[in-house]
Amino acid sequence: MSLLDTIDNFYERLVADTVDDTRQDDEDEDTLADIMCVALNRLPPRYYRHKIDMMFYLADPEMQEMRAKVATAVAEARQFVKSHQRD
Repeated sequence: MSLLDTIDNFYERLVADTVDDTRQDDEDEDTLADIMCVALNRLPPRYYRHKIDMMFYLADPEMQEMRAKVATAVAEARQFVKSHQRD
């Protein structure tokens, strides 16, 4: 087992959920993956080993702030990706 299998970035799930929830009809899987990558690159990493620990120790205001940052990052990433698409 690789050490990389023992950690995760908490923002990945939040970004994936937000991208999925705000998906537009003209966005294919490649576009969505690009949006996720750009959004994640605009957010600080937040690594954890055990999701239950992260959820337990994360204060509600902090979680709300993280969700707001994710919403902004995804909206900005969507604009960036759409303005830089190749035909």
